Amino acid sequence: MPLRLDIKKKLSARSDRVKCVDFHPTEPWTLAALYSGNIFLWDYNTQTLVKQLEVCNLPVRCAKFVVRKQWIATASDDMHIRLFNYNTLEKAHEFEAHTDYIRYIAIHPTLPYLISSSDDMSIKLWDWDKNWQNVQVFEGHAHYVMMCQWNPKDTNLFASCSLDRSIKVWGVTGGSGASSCHFTLTGHQRGVNCVEYSPGGEKPYIVSGSDDRTVKIWDYQTKQCIQTLSGHSNNVSYALFHPTLPIILTGSEDGTVKIWHGSTYRLEATLSYFLERAWCIAVLKGSNTAAIGYDEGTVVIKLGSEEPVASMHSGKIIWAKGNEIQTANLKLVDEGTVAREGEKVPLSVKDMGAAEVFPQYIAHHPNGRLFAVCGDGEFVIYTAQALRNKSYGPAIEFVWAHSGNYATRDSNGKITIFQDFKENFSFKPPFVVEEIFGGRLLGVRGGDFICFYDWTEYRLLRRIDVVPRSVIWSDDGSNVVLVCPDSFYVLKHDMGAVQAAIVSGAQIDEDGIEAAFDLQNEISDKVNSGTWVGDCFVYISHSQRLTCLVAGSQETLAHLDRAQYLLGYMAEQSKLFLIDKELNVTPYTLHMALVEYQTAIMRQDFEAAAGFFSQLPESLHNRIARFLENQGHAAEALQVSKDDEHRFELATQLGKLQMAADIIVNITSQANPGMPPRGKWKSLGDVALEQGDFALAKRCFIEAKDLSALFLLHTSAGDAEGVLATAKLAEESSIVNIAMLCYVLLGKSKSALEVLVKANRLPEAAFFARTYCPSELPRVVKLWTTDLAQVNQAVADSLANPEKFPDLFPDYALSVQAEKVFEERLTKCPPKASDYSTVREILDMDVMEELKQQGLDKFQRSILGTAAAAAPAPAFSPPPRAAAAPAATMVESASVPEAAPVAAPAREAAPVAAPEAAPVAAPAPVPAPETAVESSSPELLVPDEAENPEKSG
Repeated sequence: MPLRLDIKKKLSARSDRVKCVDFHPTEPWTLAALYSGNIFLWDYNTQTLVKQLEVCNLPVRCAKFVVRKQWIATASDDMHIRLFNYNTLEKAHEFEAHTDYIRYIAIHPTLPYLISSSDDMSIKLWDWDKNWQNVQVFEGHAHYVMMCQWNPKDTNLFASCSLDRSIKVWGVTGGSGASSCHFTLTGHQRGVNCVEYSPGGEKPYIVSGSDDRTVKIWDYQTKQCIQTLSGHSNNVSYALFHPTLPIILTGSEDGTVKIWHGSTYRLEATLSYFLERAWCIAVLKGSNTAAIGYDEGTVVIKLGSEEPVASMHSGKIIWAKGNEIQTANLKLVDEGTVAREGEKVPLSVKDMGAAEVFPQYIAHHPNGRLFAVCGDGEFVIYTAQALRNKSYGPAIEFVWAHSGNYATRDSNGKITIFQDFKENFSFKPPFVVEEIFGGRLLGVRGGDFICFYDWTEYRLLRRIDVVPRSVIWSDDGSNVVLVCPDSFYVLKHDMGAVQAAIVSGAQIDEDGIEAAFDLQNEISDKVNSGTWVGDCFVYISHSQRLTCLVAGSQETLAHLDRAQYLLGYMAEQSKLFLIDKELNVTPYTLHMALVEYQTAIMRQDFEAAAGFFSQLPESLHNRIARFLENQGHAAEALQVSKDDEHRFELATQLGKLQMAADIIVNITSQANPGMPPRGKWKSLGDVALEQGDFALAKRCFIEAKDLSALFLLHTSAGDAEGVLATAKLAEESSIVNIAMLCYVLLGKSKSALEVLVKANRLPEAAFFARTYCPSELPRVVKLWTTDLAQVNQAVADSLANPEKFPDLFPDYALSVQAEKVFEERLTKCPPKASDYSTVREILDMDVMEELKQQGLDKFQRSILGTAAAAAPAPAFSPPPRAAAAPAATMVESASVPEAAPVAAPAREAAPVAAPEAAPVAAPAPVPAPETAVESSSPELLVPDEAENPEKSG
């Protein structure tokens, strides 16, 4: 079976020639040493350059992370080794290590050792705890020493390679002086450029690459070459074993990187990124990530999927760790240790042994007593209790049926169905088969569709025009999910309709039986892994959310902090189990009764739902309430919910405002006194105002200290006391604009002025006083002058005070008089809103002009609501006259000076019946015309002069 190495490029960064690459073990960093003398630090997740540093003017041939010291160690052609702090880029140490170019450095995995190899044909051991003392020198090569690598299984040993065509293995004793090598491996025809140990414990191998264009695999115990890999067309510059995958990576000056199978040594893939010669390769331990250095830049790739090869059945887990098969039983774990959500389960792992193939697929038999392993072009079925071979055969894919039958696919596309471990039938579909899927039906994916076949015979049941990555069946086979790259489809499988169509003998066309599947939902979400729990589909999305799908309704169960994959569900523990790439297993709770309850609600079966609800713990009631709300059952959700926050939302939504107020009171009693829930009072007040419950709205706005809303409420209702209370609250809260508005509307100009003065808004206060409170203007100007003098004395001196410069304030005295008149009016007869139609003329009055024309007394009477203020002024009424003729009266008046023409009382004029009697004033509001006065005395027609008897004479 060819390895499933879906290769994705994570970083492609152009630069000068890259001579060495390395990975940071925990940060997403790739270190590149450049021939130009620089080092670059790339973030391969964001594809950005994190740091760069100029080391020297000559090539830097090697750079390595020293994580436990937070260093980057570099070796360059100036024969120096330098250490830099990779956080600050400060140089920690520098020393001259060799007498010629330094080709490579290797960091000891645990001890404070660094070994360096050089063109001076020596290898040196340095101890940084001894101030970089040269502890040992290893000499024996007859040409440039190109590389040296520590043995991961015995860290006292290391191997070196040289252009003298040899590979040598050395031992570290810690003593000073020269040391001889343990043994030498020869076989390359030209110089050896690279050497690397196998990281696995089962194979004592070394891989080497040479200028003879070959790669050789050596057994360092037998000291024999066991395999030679040929395929590169130029010098092999780098070769290494992958730490987790069974592959060997080789890079060459021909510009390609080749991937070889670690067991069969078959060439699996050839990579070419057209960046000229490949010089170096690095792999990240515990990951499928690899970095390649080229003449023109750095490339980081991801090889295959990091999803663990694992399977679970009834709490028993089997997974593959390399070729090793391991098992663990969740039922044997103490319940108390599993209870915490999202934390690693302390499993007791048992080694079952090594599989005969490298596992790329593991799956349990439906009854759990067997499991299948597929890889390397073969499948093997083992017993679950012990790793005993039950069956095997060639296959590049293997899938189980729900009944225990299984199917395999070979490299030619032929699909074979087995029953009781014997071949039942086989067929080759009339299209190119890309992948097969097990379950209730056999799924066979083509180029742009999937076909479902019967397990018992070669019969097409349905063709669906989607291209799923995986097919996930429910346990009873009635539901299936087709997981596509960007979405997934939930289908209902009607087995009865399929059987009926088969029995009837109806013709089945190329699309199969239409009634076989019914589309239930199409969800736009990327699924990494999933499983069915009853009628509920649980999956982990690409954004690492654990999500539950019930009848089309999605609910997030948890947000995951790392990439995890669903293993399965244990009903007896009501837990889902997840696994990550490090094979850590974590639990998350999902009650089966909850799933059944949600399903019953979706089906409108409330009687059954009530039965399931009684089985649920109270801790799930809030979650159920959220679900009910999403389904439109807000009243039921309000009854179920225990969360006051949620209950408040529901009560407000349902219009139960008094209940919502009581809930807020309850929240307040439990909340921090320094953080009252004013937001909730505000939202409730808005709803109450909308519904016309003004008393509750007022209470809510007072609790929320929402002065804007209180201002609106009181002014709309004409509530002067409420407006005054709002003004005082605004003053206490230093909300100047609302306090000002309130006092202005109440006619309390001086109170409004004091608000501005207290807020130190003295310029505004001065202009306000000039208009509305002129009597306060001198005081405010003094305050303004004093305040401004602290900033600019000259500007402060330029302010004019009416007490000192009265000539600059024309009519200032009149404005003060007018202010007193309006204050008296406000005190004696404050206007009501209902009087607006009567007094509205005052609002548009030019006060100063009227005061000048009428004089203070008349203006005061008109403003204070006298008859003249209540209605327009009547026409002038001349004084009553006697019955005698007017001419005679005038003569008498002239001859008798002391007989002044004083108007006689009305009772004296009454008996005189003369048509020239004094006219009576017309009733208000219509003034009597002046022509109603019949008199030969023209002065009687002038009202202003007639009031003065001296002028009339």
